Amino acid sequence: MAGRVRQPIDLRVLEKWISKHVPEIEVPLDIKQVRPPSVALPGDHDQHDAHLADHAQFGFGQSNPTYQLTAADGKRYVLRKKPPGQLVSKTAHKVEREYRIIAALAKTDVPVPRAYCLCEDASVIGTPFYIMEFLDGRIFEDPIIPSVLPDHRRAIWADAVRTLAKLHRIDPRSVGLEEFGKPTGFYTRQVNTWRAICDAQAAVRDVETRDAVGPLPHFAQLMHFFADESQQPADRGTLIHGDFKIDNLVFHKTEPRVIGILDWEMSTIGHPLSDISNLLTPYFTARLDPRRSVNVHRGFLPRATRGLPTPDEITTLYFSVVEQPTPHNNHHHHHHHHHPSQQTAAVELSLAADHHTAASGADRRREMQWAQAFNIFRLSAICQGIAARQAGRQASSEQARRYGDARTPLAEFAWALVQSARASSPPSSYLASSSSSSSGGAGGGGNQGGEEDSSSPTGSIPCHSKIPQDPHAACPNARVYLPLNPCFLDYPAASYLQTWRIRHKITTSTGKATI
Repeated sequence: MAGRVRQPIDLRVLEKWISKHVPEIEVPLDIKQVRPPSVALPGDHDQHDAHLADHAQFGFGQSNPTYQLTAADGKRYVLRKKPPGQLVSKTAHKVEREYRIIAALAKTDVPVPRAYCLCEDASVIGTPFYIMEFLDGRIFEDPIIPSVLPDHRRAIWADAVRTLAKLHRIDPRSVGLEEFGKPTGFYTRQVNTWRAICDAQAAVRDVETRDAVGPLPHFAQLMHFFADESQQPADRGTLIHGDFKIDNLVFHKTEPRVIGILDWEMSTIGHPLSDISNLLTPYFTARLDPRRSVNVHRGFLPRATRGLPTPDEITTLYFSVVEQPTPHNNHHHHHHHHHPSQQTAAVELSLAADHHTAASGADRRREMQWAQAFNIFRLSAICQGIAARQAGRQASSEQARRYGDARTPLAEFAWALVQSARASSPPSSYLASSSSSSSGGAGGGGNQGGEEDSSSPTGSIPCHSKIPQDPHAACPNARVYLPLNPCFLDYPAASYLQTWRIRHKITTSTGKATI
């Protein structure tokens, strides 16, 4: 199969189409394709974590080619198009789906870029495309957000959490998205799909040694636990982003508030806890040994970073907002209505904990334990996929090897979290309801304890004996998060699951794969 050809866009044809359909975008246009920044290895990323959004807005490893348009009047826009060529998957790279959810959310209090138009006529620039607003703000690649003061860091995280809760409290029917995904059974489908993917990946043999990649540690027990619907979080379906994390948000240039959520490629109707557990990932991977794993950021250990809210503060704020009724806002809400100050954010984080009743807290903690264990398992499966690609020599870098090797400690960690979840009756608080967490006031965030104490339960995770910990092996500048997709290895981002389903003829209902 030939390599992907970069198709130049015929600017005259595009300008003619825009003049007819979106006259407010003034032609002639200046156009430039934006390449995603190359992914840094641990320790070598840019000192300035907040770029102006010129470059960062175009994301890591996006599979849909993205262009910046500058109109005759100087206004900037973003064009996203389907890649050229025959796609393995009909549903990956669905720019139509991205456009649909961004346009639908414009009527809500969820901050999204304004969507201007969708063109499904492939004759204009070769493939379908849509045009949206360019958001001029800050994007933080490092979710520790080292460049800001503690109060500002706390307020930024609080608004990210608030923004996610606003998305989850929307009734898909109220914005015409009831057909956007299946309303029930999200985690059951995920378990079946990932079981089949892992079986397929485990069977891949190294082209030279003929050794199989092999199953993840504790794979059978993990699957047995996750497939038990009595253990799963209560089934519910909301709009989910699919890869919600700090660096997929654009923040106001000076204020600690989200002005837009980017990268909707993975969005669907699914279980809301999958998004919140994804946001919390760096708090969990911080416990891993940085010599054995990847993206271990010690700054997420308890009290290691001033102003960083604890996992418990995040979940309690999230639930307090998600349970509020959805306001009936009109268009362009997020440019005008009141936004909380840094002080308000700190008070909100504290108040949320006060309203967190013991009964609902126990259920929520149990559900969060399950969701986070599944999230860590999913990361181990993605790393196993990288190991499988390396076995077939589709990926051969040192970085690929490190990610592939990380499957083992991640799977061990997922198993430790499962054991903790099973043992908690009543549930143990590894998302601790800590008495000290809100005592830090506006900026302290409970961080005045000085050095981290790995035995402390405050906002922490069980220290399982199988998880090697070495506080001296800190890697302060490590890349912080494991992205949802191994896109830094040239894998088309949204098509990771889909490609495996098709390549191995996976049926989601049974989870059986034929290779």
